[in-house]
This record gives sequence, structure tokens and C-alpha cells, in this order.
Amino acid sequence: MQQKGIHWFPGHMQKAMREIQERLKLIDVIVEIVDSRAPRSSKNPFLENITNTKKRIIVMSKKDLCDISKLEKWKQYYKENNYIPVEADLNNNSDINKILKAIAEAGKDKIERNLRKGMKPQAIRAMVIGIPNVGKSTLINRLSKRGSASTANTPGHTRSQQWIKVDKTLELLDTPGILPPHYEDKEIAIHLALIGSMKEQNIPLSELLSYLLEFLMKNHLPELKERYDLKEEDLLDERKIVEGVCRRRGLLLRQGEFDYSKGEALLLKEFKEGLIVKTIIDELC
Repeated sequence: MQQKGIHWFPGHMQKAMREIQERLKLIDVIVEIVDSRAPRSSKNPFLENITNTKKRIIVMSKKDLCDISKLEKWKQYYKENNYIPVEADLNNNSDINKILKAIAEAGKDKIERNLRKGMKPQAIRAMVIGIPNVGKSTLINRLSKRGSASTANTPGHTRSQQWIKVDKTLELLDTPGILPPHYEDKEIAIHLALIGSMKEQNIPLSELLSYLLEFLMKNHLPELKERYDLKEEDLLDERKIVEGVCRRRGLLLRQGEFDYSKGEALLLKEFKEGLIVKTIIDELC
């Protein structure tokens, strides 16, 4: 599905990219967060290019919303591409500890260098990067055990960089979520809208819904049918599916007609929340 790309670039993201480049010389370890449901689409190619000289950890967040068996293949893929991969539910303490261990492992060269020079150990400085709404601020709050970074379930929430001291061994630099200035492959933008990392308004609702239903019909038909108690006649076309959803959930207008707008919104919302199926929408080539 190669389609004409989406071009857009909010001013605060341009500023954030410039600031990230300026701060890189101070950084020992890069911690990039991607969404486990879209491990490739939720990765910013710009960040890939400017951070490849640093030790890099890739945290695949929201693992509780994805297909774990498929995620193992993505872990191996990133390991082969010089990342330290860690899959995580950022509300799980053991997963947070795995991330801390990965940062310590990636930063041990700095500690050993300082010891050889007879210097006091200095804190590892890790930059936390990623596109909007993948869990950067949540991760920082969990690592620092306090509400240092504000969070919101909307793309583009964090707007500035800030240093946060975890303890004497680790300092984190939070950065705003940065999307590339454009996506030549519109499919990637659709994936990001479906998982909540790009505002749905950037893509026509009809396109999002058509893509989602095609994906579910092809890959997760039993789960779709079970979730909304759909019959075979409900699967004839997209409109019939939405009607089936409206019927099952009582989404009706005053005249007794189906409320298609609410049915479509419900499908998108429940997919995003992992209620229809836990899956990965990116294909590993």
C-alpha cells in the first residue's frame, strides 16, 4: 500500500530536533522508545541517523497491547542492527528494572574509562527519545520514582527538554516527541494514527477505518466477529460491519437508525486500546 505521503512539521518539533543534535555530545546512551504494536512505523528515521554513533537501547513499550510471539522476532531484528532491545510494559516494575540494567550495561564503558583515569565515577547520561505518545515521560517518571515529567495520552504533549536526576549513577534527558517532517509511505502514517502516535485528524477517518477493517478481516477475523457478535451477513462490506457494531452496542439515532459516526469511532478506539485484538500492525520483512 504505497500512497502519496503526508507532509507536515509543527515548529516545536523542528526546534526539538535541533536541540537534540546540540545535546548529543553530552550523552553516553540513547534510550529510544517505540510502540510494540508498530515497531518500525513508530521509529523516527531522523533519530536513527543522528544517534548511530552512540550506544543505543530500544525500548518496545506497550507490550501488553501486542502479540508477544511476534515481538520476539522484532527484538532479534533490532539486536542484529546494533541495538539493545527491551520489551516492556512501563507499568511493570520488573520491566522497569530490565531497562535500568540495560542502561547500566550500555554505559559501563564510561564508568570503566573514568576508573582507569583515577576519576570519580560520573553518572551515566541517557537521552530518552521517540515519537509522540510512545511512553517517554511515563518511563522517566517510573525510572526516577517521581512525577518529574508530565504525561498525557495525546501526541505532542512534551514540548521542552529537561534533565532529571535518577540517582548518583544515572541522569536522564527527556525530549519532546518528534515525528519526521513527512512520511512518503502513507501506510506508516496510518499505522501511527491507529496506535495514537499521530493525530487522527491528519488522515481522513474513512481511510483509517478502511485500513483497519481490511487489516482485521485479513489477520484477525475471529477476534473481530467475537468482539461484536458479528454474523456472516455483517461481513459483506465495511458499512455492514459498522452496522453490526452499532447493533451490538446499541448505537442508534433517535429515529432508530444506526449511528455510523459512533460505530466508526468505537472501532478505532477499541483497536487502539487492545480490546479487539492484541497485535502488531507492522510486518517484518
